[in-house]
Amino acid sequence: MNAMSTPALGSWLRSRGLIDTSSIQLDPISGGQSNPTFRLTADSRRFVLRKRPAGKLLPSAHAIDREYRVMNALRDSAVPVPAMHLYCDDESVIGTAFYIMEYLEGRTLTDQSLPGMTAAERAAIYREMNRVIAELHRVDLGSVGLADFGRPGNYFARQITRWSRQCLESTLPLPPALVRLIDWLPRHIPPGDEATLVHGDFRLDNLMFHPTEPRIIGVLDWELSTLGHPMADFAYHCMSWRVAPAIWRGIGGLDLDALGIPTEEEYIAQYREATGRDGSAHWEFYLAYNLFRMSAILHGIAQRAAEGTAAAADATSTGAKAGPLAEIGWACARRSDAMGTRLIT
Repeated sequence: MNAMSTPALGSWLRSRGLIDTSSIQLDPISGGQSNPTFRLTADSRRFVLRKRPAGKLLPSAHAIDREYRVMNALRDSAVPVPAMHLYCDDESVIGTAFYIMEYLEGRTLTDQSLPGMTAAERAAIYREMNRVIAELHRVDLGSVGLADFGRPGNYFARQITRWSRQCLESTLPLPPALVRLIDWLPRHIPPGDEATLVHGDFRLDNLMFHPTEPRIIGVLDWELSTLGHPMADFAYHCMSWRVAPAIWRGIGGLDLDALGIPTEEEYIAQYREATGRDGSAHWEFYLAYNLFRMSAILHGIAQRAAEGTAAAADATSTGAKAGPLAEIGWACARRSDAMGTRLIT
């Protein structure tokens, strides 16, 4: 966003009664590869502005209207979210659609090994993450007005088709393991279905914690949220147990007992106790699916980096991780085969 757009934005916000001055300051907030995000300051008040990126975009990508809707719907729920203020789809204001939300004062943690914390503090952070994702999957869709937020049923089939199509539309070569997963996944979808609200990107660095307490004050980055299978959402959150820190954002191979971080099995058990859901029979499929989807997302970031439309400066290096994550996903697929996952015929 350039300086030329700031006066128009200030005037628009003032006309809507959000601020009392047309003079504003925008500062980029680091983090996030998709929708550019800014701290907006007007006199002594601070907000967050999140916008669609400029340039040609893939269909259904960067859905900030859905982000705004879901967080606004959850404002009085047990899922902590920032307050939503305004949504604007008039591209004449800053060039793309955007929304304004509450600026939260807290901690964003990125390293899942939580360096500098005690074992007890790490355990508390992980318990809180587990608690909040369980609350998310308990949201009554009708009571919050989200019963039509997605198409219930056939979640895995639809998502696999969506992300496979996005990959195949890319002009960049696909990692070989990603190609194998595109072929394998549709033929190994487990039986049964369930639909809840899912975040789609529930991970440590998309959560805002209280400045001093192990308490989440805001779940952020809802671009991929929809109605979907809760075990898909939870398994995505659990991918980090399979990913080494050297690859990307993982805790695989670390001494979890010494760190105070639960094992994958212990963390799954916490979720099972809170929700009553047991996905152990098809756990390797759920992980393979999520590693495929994450690889597809990162490949999309690589595509935007190649086209010069990526939101983050490290988009090229981030996109390069698509291949290694797909390889881990393919290893999960092979383990699923060994366990005898039912074929869809």
